[in-house]
Amino acid sequence: MGLHLRILLSVVTSPTGELMTATTENTTHSHAPVAQAAQPAAQAHGQQHPIKLYLLVWGLLFFLSACSYLVDYFDFQGYLRWFLIVVFMLLKAGLIVAVFMHMAWERLALVVAILLPPLAVLVLMAMMAWEGDYTNYLRVIFFGA
Repeated sequence: MGLHLRILLSVVTSPTGELMTATTENTTHSHAPVAQAAQPAAQAHGQQHPIKLYLLVWGLLFFLSACSYLVDYFDFQGYLRWFLIVVFMLLKAGLIVAVFMHMAWERLALVVAILLPPLAVLVLMAMMAWEGDYTNYLRVIFFGA
């Protein structure tokens, strides 16, 4: 499918890379070179990010993973252990989503549409956990077990 689209696209584009339509073939636009010059290079050839950004994120992910392993190495226990593990996990997931999934460069509406449902699920899970603790508390009080 991609090969067919590439062949079709090469047929309908001009040597300069512009799409050839009935209006562009027969008329000349005096503002076309100005509009093309005003476009950034990233838009003309796809969005390019410097390799330094990816190496920095890779280094941060390596550091956060090392911190996760240090939690087990130093034998933290209880809520502190789980809090640290969840914090490092969420930081790593946020970096991956923001940079490697290009969410940092998306429109706000798309970011909200993708991130709001999981956050709503987390809030509902927290509410269910609180409700479960309350139900357990009432059972212990009234049934004495």
